[in-house]
Amino acid sequence: MTAKSPQRLRPKLISFDVFGTLISVRESSYGAFERILCDAGGERVDVKAFWEYWEQRNIAHYWEPYRTYREICELSLEESFAHFGVAGDCRLIDRYFDSFPRFFLYDDVVRTLDRLSRRYRLAVVSNIDDDLLALTPLTREFDLVCTAQRARGYKPDGTLFRHLIDRAGCSRDDILHAGQSQFTDLVGGKPLGLTIAWINRRQIALDGAVPRPDYVFPDIQSFSEFVQ
Repeated sequence: MTAKSPQRLRPKLISFDVFGTLISVRESSYGAFERILCDAGGERVDVKAFWEYWEQRNIAHYWEPYRTYREICELSLEESFAHFGVAGDCRLIDRYFDSFPRFFLYDDVVRTLDRLSRRYRLAVVSNIDDDLLALTPLTREFDLVCTAQRARGYKPDGTLFRHLIDRAGCSRDDILHAGQSQFTDLVGGKPLGLTIAWINRRQIALDGAVPRPDYVFPDIQSFSEFVQ
């Protein structure tokens, strides 16, 4: 499904968001957050609601002067504890980081990236620290790696996408970005003129306040069929 009339693209570089697009971050990290809440005496708190609030706080902090992803996650955990009335230690966020090696890729990721890599240069664009990205099961080599740590800034304020554009080795018109987050990928990339495919794996409604994507796909396999 596309937001424009269908036409196959021939980009020179395809970039991917990582968490929620290639890695199933919610399902992968709920267990860690259950342990965090248990250790903090918050067993009665709904872990999914807690996680969503924590992620909203992360996105809010992405707009602020640069902190590491670790620092942002810890700060957001402290704020989430306060919001839900839990007297927890924000250093419990280490449970989340410790779970990174056990995160899992979506089923279509390995074969899709392998197929695309035969014809296109591939990049990742992620709001993450380098050492944490290295802990995930996304072990393949990419032609370009853009992290918040390297850019000293995040999606959605544009810093990380400008880092991508500056290092892409092609014009921004030849970059095709695929990402799942309305509030980081679309908000961060569309104002810079990037072509963005929204990977809507969860089949959620597009928020009326965010820029419209150029294309919409339910997964990256269907996305890859469109660009080949």
